[in-house]
Amino acid sequence: MKFLESHWQEPDEGIWEVRGGRKHFTHSKMMAWLAFHRAVQLIEKGGMPANEHLARWKKIRDQIHEEVCERGYNLKVKAFTQYYGTDALDASLLMMPMIGFLPIEDERVRNTIAAIERDLVVQGFVLRYKPEEENVDGLPGDEGVFLPCSFWFATCLNMLGRKKEACELLERLLALRNDLGLFSEEYDPREKRMLGNFPQAFTHVALVSTVHFMEEE
Repeated sequence: MKFLESHWQEPDEGIWEVRGGRKHFTHSKMMAWLAFHRAVQLIEKGGMPANEHLARWKKIRDQIHEEVCERGYNLKVKAFTQYYGTDALDASLLMMPMIGFLPIEDERVRNTIAAIERDLVVQGFVLRYKPEEENVDGLPGDEGVFLPCSFWFATCLNMLGRKKEACELLERLLALRNDLGLFSEEYDPREKRMLGNFPQAFTHVALVSTVHFMEEE
């Protein structure tokens, strides 16, 4: 928390560790908000003793939330975008209702999910972003659909009440695992093969999270 207090306002490489230069990634700011939010909850609801930092953490938490809502949402695109000032989408922002940054009923959240569904869904799975847009990742070439993002999309569909579609997507994703039940980070729906790091813990965490959310519903 001490580190975040003095660094959350700085640009970074984002969740995808892109090589196109540091930016104010919306997801990064959102996760900084989550850290302060959880720290406050640990004190107020988790039984930890109050300390002299509580009031300051609340203030920073609210400041980050206000900034993300003001600078991260693109009125022209009608969606929260990858970083401040861009039109590019990023599927990491599907996490927004999952972590409680904004409720699923919020029009901006629904608009963001709709924009991702329109522009980042390929053959029923989800790209994390479009690499060609603004050369944000600093690398040439295409990539496959990103499996953690596809699990997050299933969670969002379920939260929107589109439960049948959510279950169908979950079943399609489960069908991609190998004979040991393991997933990679990406998948090529045209060549029907796994891509990228394997096995990828990130994907398995997303699977567990999605099933947890869907069971709670």
